[in-house]
Order: sequence, then C-alpha cells, then structure tokens
Amino acid sequence: MILAAISAGVIIGFVLALVGGGGSILAVPLLVYLVGVSSPHAAIGTAAVAVALNAATSLAGHARSGNVKWPCAIAFAISGIIGAALGAEAGKAMDGSRLLVLFGGLMILVGLSMLRPRSTIENTDVRLERSTASVLLPRLIPTGFCVGLLAGFFGIGGGFLIVPGLVMATQMPLRVAVGTSLVVVTALGLTTATSYALSGYVDWLLVGLMAIGGGIGAGIGIPLGKRVASHKRVMELGFASLVITIGGYVVLHGLT
Repeated sequence: MILAAISAGVIIGFVLALVGGGGSILAVPLLVYLVGVSSPHAAIGTAAVAVALNAATSLAGHARSGNVKWPCAIAFAISGIIGAALGAEAGKAMDGSRLLVLFGGLMILVGLSMLRPRSTIENTDVRLERSTASVLLPRLIPTGFCVGLLAGFFGIGGGFLIVPGLVMATQMPLRVAVGTSLVVVTALGLTTATSYALSGYVDWLLVGLMAIGGGIGAGIGIPLGKRVASHKRVMELGFASLVITIGGYVVLHGLT
C-alpha cells in the first residue's frame, strides 16, 4: 500500500505540474483501484487533501516563474470556494457506488472536451484591476462558482475545468492559466478536504504518502513542462484519451 500510495502521488503531482489539470481527476480512481481504498467517500476526501497539497507544491514553482495572475486567481477561487462547500455536502449525501459511476461519466465528458481545439486568441497582459473589473468579474465569478460546485461534489481540484475557464474568461496565455489555476485548485481542494475531514472521510496516512509522491512528481513535471512546451497539445490529446479510457472503466465497473 505504501508504494502504491506514493506512486499515486507521483502521478498526480506530475500531471498537475505538467498540464495544470487532470491529476486530480485521476486521484479517486487511483485510490480506489490502485491503492485499494474501499470507501468511495474516503477516497474522495483523501484525494481532496492530497490534491490540494500537490497543487500547492506545484504552485510554488509556477509563482517563481511569474506564471500566476493573482487577482484573477483570487476572484475565481473565492466564488469557487462557495460552490465547493455546497458541492461537497451534496456529494457526501449520495450513495458511494452511484457517485463513482457519475465520476466516471464526468471523466469521459472532460476527456472529450479536452480533445476540442483551444482558442488561439491571447491577452498576454490581462490584469484584473479597477478599469477591467466590470468586464472580467462577470466572467470569472460565475465560472468559478460552477467549477467549485463540481470540484466539491466529486472531490477533485478541478484544474482541467479551471484552465479552460480562465482562458475563456480572460484570454490569458495557456502557460499563465496553468500557473493561475493551481491557486484555485489548492483553494477548492482545501475546501472539499475540510468538509470531508469533518465527516471522518480522510485517511491521513495516505495523504502523507501521496504528498511525498506529489513532491517528486512536481519536481519532474515542472522542468519537463518547460522543455516540451512546444508539444503541449500533443500531451493534452494523449492525456485526454487516457482520461476517457479510465472514465469508461470506472462507469463499467460501477454498473456491473
């Protein structure tokens, strides 16, 4: 179990650092099918803590590189925290097996959405300040709330939703959206984790092991992301295919 938990953390930290999202959506399946956590709710609660810690580790590197738009991240995160708190309560009230099936369905939808080409229009100097607030806040706040609702319900960081949400709302470059998203992933993960921890759905030993693995994964993913930045779309397509495949497995396993 120790090696499996550390390996799961490595995968999550690596993917979070490399593409800014997706590591969290793998966390629950990894805990259930690789580590062997029997309770879906315990897997979700534990994953939420681990993802928040791994995101914070990756965030430090991106912040040093100047890839974080803090005002945009804070506005998105505040509305997302409200959504995550509501979503977590709804998720805990649902039957665990049914929740896993819905989780698998979400994975398939997210994977399909990642296959769609992204907008190439970029605003490299986007800033949330008094002069732009009337334009940016009406985009950031509702998007953040909806992402937070899903993140809390399924116990995920939501980076795979946050990155396109930030790009759509602000047209910030993808590399900046990746770094900025990690602020929100950390905030949403902590919100969901707190809710599940108060209900006794967190295995703290697994959290520690996955955090160790996450640090290793982030240490590999951040420098590798810089080296293969020109091939990021190819990596995203490959990862999207992996997410769809795992999601299909989770749905079929839950229905049989």
